[in-house]
Amino acid sequence: MSASDDPRRVHFKSPEYLVDRLDAIADLFDKDRTDLLVDAIREYIEDTAESETFQELVATKYYDDQLEFETVKQLVGAETAQRLRLLKADLESEPLDLAPPEDTDIYDGDATTASAADPADDVDER
Repeated sequence: MSASDDPRRVHFKSPEYLVDRLDAIADLFDKDRTDLLVDAIREYIEDTAESETFQELVATKYYDDQLEFETVKQLVGAETAQRLRLLKADLESEPLDLAPPEDTDIYDGDATTASAADPADDVDER
C-alpha cells in the first residue's frame, strides 16, 4: 500500500435519510457503509474527470494560471495533464515567423476575389 492509499478519516454531515438508505443498501449487499461511500466517491470522480465540460474547465483555469500542473494531474490524470502542459507551452510561445511557400500555387491559377457587399443591395424593394 502506497502512502497515497493510506486511509484518511473524513468527517462530514449528511441528511439522515441518506445515511439510512446507505445503511440499508450496505446491509443488502453485506458491505460496510464506508466501502459503499468510497466506491461512490471513486465512481463520481472518475465520471467527472471524463466529462468534456470538466476537462474544458480544468484546461481554461490551467491556461489562465489559476491551477498548478500538479493539481491538473490529480484532476484529469497524468496523460491529459501532460497534453495540456504541452498545449499551454505552445500557446505561450511566439508564433513561428514562416514565409509562405513560393513554389506552390494554392489556388491553382483560379483565384477569385471578393468585395464587401453594399448593405443597400440586400434591401428587398417591393
